[in-house]
Order: sequence, then C-alpha cells, then structure tokens
Amino acid sequence: MSPRKAAVLRDGEGEGGQSLREHLVTTAERLISRRGTAGLTVREIAREARVADGVLYNHFAGKEELIALALHAHVRNVERALGGLPVRAGEGDVEANLRACVGYGLALHAAFLPAFAGLFSQPEVMRLFDAMPNPLGDGHGLKAILAGYLRAEQDLGRLSPDASAEAAAMLIVGACHEQVLPRLLLGSGPAPAEAEPDFAEGVVTTLMRGIAPRPAS
Repeated sequence: MSPRKAAVLRDGEGEGGQSLREHLVTTAERLISRRGTAGLTVREIAREARVADGVLYNHFAGKEELIALALHAHVRNVERALGGLPVRAGEGDVEANLRACVGYGLALHAAFLPAFAGLFSQPEVMRLFDAMPNPLGDGHGLKAILAGYLRAEQDLGRLSPDASAEAAAMLIVGACHEQVLPRLLLGSGPAPAEAEPDFAEGVVTTLMRGIAPRPAS
C-alpha cells in the first residue's frame, strides 16, 4: 500500500470513499464470508483493512460491536445474492410455490448460519446483533415475508382463510433451521444448500393437508 493510501486510511477514510468505520465493517464482513467468525481477531481484521490494530477502538465500542455489524451486513449480502422470495401471490401453483419457499429458506439459512457457529461463547456479539433491525426483508424478517405471501394467497382464495399464515411461516422457517443447525452444532458436515425433494414435499404436504385423520367417506 502506498504512503498516500496509508495516510488516507489514518485520516478516517476507507477505500471507495467509505468512512473508515464503514471500511472496517466491510472488511470484517469479507473475512466472515470467507472463514466465519470463530477465532476472528482484531489484529486479523486490522491487517486485512490495512490499518493499525488500535484504529478499531476509535470507531467502535469494541470488537463485539464490529463483529455484530459485520454479521448484519453478511446476512444482508447473502439475501441480496439470493434475491427475494421467488414466488408471487396469484402466480403459479400454490404447492409448487411453497416448495420454492422451502428451498429458498434452506438456501438462505445454509448460507448465513455457519457464520454464527463461532459465536456461542460470545454472547455480547449475539446481544448486539439481536438489538439491530432484522437484516432480512428490509427489517421484516423471513418469517414475516413468508406470512405476507401466505396472507396474500388467502386473500385470493387460494389458501384457507382459517389457517394461520404466521404459524405456517414459522413451520417453514423452523424446518429450514432443523436442516442446518444440528449440523453446525454437532459438526457433522456442511448444511445442504438445496432442499431434498422428499424434505420439501413433506413440509408442503403437511402444511397443505395437515396431520388430522380425514373423515371416512
């Protein structure tokens, strides 16, 4: 790095016209996307950002705040890369749409949840992250986005008006969590980035038909 660039970074401006605070968040997010949060140090972030180690403390209350902000940016970037929910109310077949929702939810969680695996011993990072607006769906969260889609289908008469859209959305999100989290906690291998056909079909069939016995004809 040239002395001129080093001076720019010291004076409070990062690359691409970013503030140095933004530059540090972007740098930490880049590291998290490459290697996760486990063992991530201030020195590693500073070297990647090409600043002195102590600069971080001029812009953040501590490493925990920087990591929380970087995680928030990471989740937003994952969502941006995947695009929005791949269905629209009133279009296509409802069951096919729900399978697509399951696949989208699984891909989303498989992409960003591994970054949280190294934070179980850092509750302050999780507390700070939880205090921020939900990074998904412009602050609404995946569950709310799914529930909104389901309510729109109810309004069109394509789903039962008596069903709870919020409960159905929670079941989809919970099913995606179940496919990813145990693998992270137990270290049993990477989470599947795509839904197995039987998994998606089972979730959708249960949502659409329920588990109560059908009355005898």
